[in-house]
Amino acid sequence: MTGSTAPPFADALAAGTLVLDGGMSNQLESAGHDLSDDLWSARLLAERPEAITEAHLAYFGAGADVAITAGYQATFEGFARRGIGRERTAALLTLSVDLAREAAARAHAEGVARPLWVAASVGPYGAMRADGSEYRGRYGLTVAELERFHRPRLEVLAAAGPDVLALETVPDTDEAVALLRAVRGLGVPAWLSYTVSGGRTRAGQPLEEAFALTADADEVIAVGVNCCAPEAVDDAIRTAARVTGKPVVVYPNSGESWDARSRAWDGRSTFTAARVARWRDAGARLIGGCCRVGPEAIASVAASLRGTR
Repeated sequence: MTGSTAPPFADALAAGTLVLDGGMSNQLESAGHDLSDDLWSARLLAERPEAITEAHLAYFGAGADVAITAGYQATFEGFARRGIGRERTAALLTLSVDLAREAAARAHAEGVARPLWVAASVGPYGAMRADGSEYRGRYGLTVAELERFHRPRLEVLAAAGPDVLALETVPDTDEAVALLRAVRGLGVPAWLSYTVSGGRTRAGQPLEEAFALTADADEVIAVGVNCCAPEAVDDAIRTAARVTGKPVVVYPNSGESWDARSRAWDGRSTFTAARVARWRDAGARLIGGCCRVGPEAIASVAASLRGTR
């Protein structure tokens, strides 16, 4: 845990609502870093790690209690395409946790008094492919093949000592089953969050079935959704809480849409403080943002939640 007075993450979650950070990529881009690369923000683990620390620090300063690391797109296979071997990749995965710890230490040194935690990001198989397939799922791989993909990275991240593993942006139930198998026995709690649309996973499975997979998984201490429209969150919270009885995690996108042809965001943000209060009242216990949700929005989340935590 981060800071000598911080309780274990599961205990803090049981005690009240925690504020997650926002999008890593948009914060890095706002600082002038080019992420038009298959490795996305993970490239900066190797090239500009100090930029990642600064991004985490911005969110802690805005009011986040939990930093999600920059490891979403960091995989042995992805780095291998750049000629980076397994030993160096393992060091970069460990570094992703260390940088968030460093940011928490700096935040405390700069006057942040509340406990801070680190969640090690574990992105889906499709993130490694860098072709948008994490929003479709159904990769043509078996559950066993997906488990073999995820387990080595999870072992390295667990050994780095995060407070929790963030199994995030999961598009379908096959990958959820693989992740639930891969996380067993690691000794680190996890949350699992699906990316959803229209009340279903991106692959089209009913959310009730998807969430039910986690109900008896002792390693999973929270379940929910991320990287989806804010409008998709309310029903997902109710379903997750009813089916699993676990704390619910939600961190949607801003509500803008990505135009792949022009490689630009379109529309307006629908991520509002009024929604955040409603999510808390519906049972969400970990609330933050994903793509296009920056420190200013996280500050509004913290302001909305802090009075009743």
